[in-house]
Amino acid sequence: MTESVHTVTPMPTARESGCPFDPPKGLVEAREHGPISRFPFPSGHQGWLVTGYDLARSVLADPRFSSRKELMRHHPLIDYGDIEVPPAPPGEFLLMDDPQHSRYRKPLVGKFTVRRMRLLTERVEEVTAAHLDAMEKAGPGADLVTAFAKPIPAVIICELLGVPYEDRGFFQENIDKFLGGEVGDEELIAAYLATQRYLAELVAAKRAAPTDDVLSDLLDSDLTDEELQGMALILLSAGFDTTANMLALGTFALLQNPDQLAALRAEPELIDQAVEELLRYLSVAKQFHRVALEDVELGGHTITAGSTVILSLNTANRDPERFPDPHTLDLRRQDGGHLAFSHGIHQCLGQQLARVEMRVAFPALIARFPSLRLAVPAGEVALRPETADIYGVKSLPVTWDQDLG
Repeated sequence: MTESVHTVTPMPTARESGCPFDPPKGLVEAREHGPISRFPFPSGHQGWLVTGYDLARSVLADPRFSSRKELMRHHPLIDYGDIEVPPAPPGEFLLMDDPQHSRYRKPLVGKFTVRRMRLLTERVEEVTAAHLDAMEKAGPGADLVTAFAKPIPAVIICELLGVPYEDRGFFQENIDKFLGGEVGDEELIAAYLATQRYLAELVAAKRAAPTDDVLSDLLDSDLTDEELQGMALILLSAGFDTTANMLALGTFALLQNPDQLAALRAEPELIDQAVEELLRYLSVAKQFHRVALEDVELGGHTITAGSTVILSLNTANRDPERFPDPHTLDLRRQDGGHLAFSHGIHQCLGQQLARVEMRVAFPALIARFPSLRLAVPAGEVALRPETADIYGVKSLPVTWDQDLG
């Protein structure tokens, strides 16, 4: 029997003043009513909103719920009308189901293992130290986003994929446009197409003269140039934007929780737990969408075939039934199993790389600048809008004492 169900409308987007790290209040309230709610989309489509940890995890692992782009016809904030959505371009496997998804992911899995990513630690340390040196040389005061959080993952992912580092600025600008949620549709599409054109030229260049990198390694497979181009786009955008926002927003969170910052300084061995807790607490990849391929019973309700389900991961990762005292940042937390990297077949391919980068960058930053602090009131830190695919800060002005670092 279907139970009564709470309805959420419109999609909550307002975060409480002074609480930039917490999910929008309306999403937290929805979860308090139950782990699943009805959600009428602006288009009129009657969908669902999942805010509970257990249900979100089960949907992510259930092949009866699809990630296919052509099924994603309803936006939670905008009514685009009755539009036809084309399938994902070749290679863009995040928006595909198996077997197409596995065709593209399988050749990459062995290149992003825990062991391989740990072998990159020394290089990440070198890149991090170089950017800290530049910050120190420039003197007290920096935007941590542009001086630290963005360039470190940009260097590493560009080197892994064989993208010339001098093209980093091009990628940074265009990825910000099509993931940052702040430009109109025309500018967003232009940025996406410009990136695609560049990657098409890059793949052709690798065909002509392979180098020692992931993209060149894939040339021996049966993948077409167009497929390689799509795969590179997914890896570049995920490997750059997500980690950059975690580094900046994570530093902001540590500065706003001085007891936790002090604990990490005093006990550097906490860093592995600290990274997992920051991932849970911040959940920068805040929502995923799925579409039911058949009728599915979920949380006492029937999700009919064709229904769109929004998974609120930032709320699921604050579910008190899974994480005691969930709104507290606790770097000693023992409760693992967060969904920040998703779950199931679409679990983040580059999660081990992101972990290595954060495990190196956070301790190096706070060790280099013991007096690091915000240069503006916390309420003046500019945040990415809720329309952005990845949550974070636009900039993070910081300063430090010259003598103390």
